[in-house]
Amino acid sequence: MSKKCDVLIIGCGVAGLYTALCLPENLSITVLSKKSETVSNSSLAQGGVAAVLSFENDSYDLHIEDTMIAGQRCNDIDAVTTLVHEGPDQVRKIMEYGVDFDKNPDGTLQKTLEGGHCRRRIVHHKDTTGAEMVNKLLAEVKKHKNITLVENSPVFKLSRVKSGICANVLCGDGQEEYLASYCVLATGGIGRVYKYTTNPSVATGDGIRLAYELGARIKNLSYVQFHPTAFNSDGREQFLISEAVRGEGAYLLNCNKERFMHRYDERLELAPRDVVSKAIIIESRRTGSNNFYLDITHRDRDYLLNRFPGIYEGCLKYGVDITKDLIPIFPCQHYLMGGIEVDLNSRTTVSRLYAVGECSNTGVHGKNRLASNSLLEALVFARRCADDIVRCIDLGYPSVSENYSHAVDLDGAPLMKGVRTEIRSIMQRSYFVMPANDDAVRTGFKRVGEILTRLKNGKFKITPDYCEALSLATVAYIILREVSDK
Repeated sequence: MSKKCDVLIIGCGVAGLYTALCLPENLSITVLSKKSETVSNSSLAQGGVAAVLSFENDSYDLHIEDTMIAGQRCNDIDAVTTLVHEGPDQVRKIMEYGVDFDKNPDGTLQKTLEGGHCRRRIVHHKDTTGAEMVNKLLAEVKKHKNITLVENSPVFKLSRVKSGICANVLCGDGQEEYLASYCVLATGGIGRVYKYTTNPSVATGDGIRLAYELGARIKNLSYVQFHPTAFNSDGREQFLISEAVRGEGAYLLNCNKERFMHRYDERLELAPRDVVSKAIIIESRRTGSNNFYLDITHRDRDYLLNRFPGIYEGCLKYGVDITKDLIPIFPCQHYLMGGIEVDLNSRTTVSRLYAVGECSNTGVHGKNRLASNSLLEALVFARRCADDIVRCIDLGYPSVSENYSHAVDLDGAPLMKGVRTEIRSIMQRSYFVMPANDDAVRTGFKRVGEILTRLKNGKFKITPDYCEALSLATVAYIILREVSDK
């Protein structure tokens, strides 16, 4: 028998948790986490939250303009205005939940600068802001008896039913079904569609695939952000060197240990992420080398240890002491600006289905996300999502009432080996920072289409590995289709 709830939230990052907290306590809410409750893109966010919390040296108009410039003016201005105007109150709200942003000696909030911002407006918790927010929101969620949090519950199928949504969830060797009057996708990004990413292993685009299969519109999935300063190592999951390091004065150096950003942008190291990533790729072609570095050694050692303790410890594991050594860096996949198309209330084009956070496309980011706008977007549009669900309930929309099973057959052939690795290699060759030549894109698109068809039409055993392969193939197919159509 299906488990019923008023609202089912799929995803346990900032967007999913905050949506749950913004809903009233008279609603039954279930939050599903694909793996453990702290594994999400949100938990890895280093930089902070950008918000105009004071008008002394800042304004909404300046934040809006910075966001529009970074997004190449392909942003939705209504979404950006909503983000900037409503964001500060949500930041203050999470501070009530105990989120501890760093403060100056006089007790005021400490604000940092990152690429693309014309003012210091980013509040932060050391260099582990995302983890601080997730941990405090989780603690708050666990105080609410109407919210049930279920870990290790990957959703493999969504279905529309009378007055709601059904989610089929893998549970051990079997499955469970959840029937909800409203479903919120908060499943994060697509990083694992690339060979190198800053994203954790759960970021396989599952929510986007689930929404796509349900008939929701997917928008601008080819708007992929490549972070310019990931630690250059051989691992699949790259350690991020926060943009705040450049905001606090770090220099970008090429293989000759020379600064080079003056050749590409007058904002130098503080140009937006897409500009810096492209500059590194062009500079690598000019010099014939992929060796690039960040240099923050001119800053005081004690300051660096206090401001960037996570980055200091992370680099030290690779034998790099940021207080005296250059940090080897190179761009890698970091964030998705496109996603499931939603309106200003986080509604998708499918009735009773919402999307919040990185898996959604609000239009806020345009072609390139302004640093530290993502956590703000998660808060603002989670709040709006919750408010819209309450409005629908108040209008008397019927609740889900079905009682029969929607279980599916899980049995089938084992997944062929190497499919996810092949998809990642195709994406790395076809569309990394800048699209490759037309032949590479067309060839990659054709091959990904063949893989997707085989996965969908073959009778494979439904396992977490199969579901992730299907999600990655779906995401890669949509991205390369968009790129090839341009």
